[in-house]
Amino acid sequence: MNTSDLEQIVIDALEDVKARDIEVIDTSRLTSQFERIIVASGDSGRQTRALARNVLDRVHTVGVKPLGIEGEQNGEWVLVDLGEIVVHIMQPAIRAYYRLEELWTIALPHRATTNAPGA
Repeated sequence: MNTSDLEQIVIDALEDVKARDIEVIDTSRLTSQFERIIVASGDSGRQTRALARNVLDRVHTVGVKPLGIEGEQNGEWVLVDLGEIVVHIMQPAIRAYYRLEELWTIALPHRATTNAPGA
């Protein structure tokens, strides 16, 4: 499966559970570890866990096995590692504090972040 197809599956899974402020960052020029970072917000630990679970369920249906998942216990920040895409699902206060979008895009000559369709 190519990165664009997997990216769309993840975005659809996040939108289905009403994630907010979905952003996709193309990291292909910054690291060889992964191609994209997808950052989304959930309003509560329950919602962030549900978002992560829906992402896992959706990618499983197309045969993608996650490399790992972290943060499900408290739900403030859940990370889903899909290999070529790393998904960060965060509560708004945590997202505002860590500002991942700024960390990853500051090294780029132009902002490589795009708002996901429908976000």
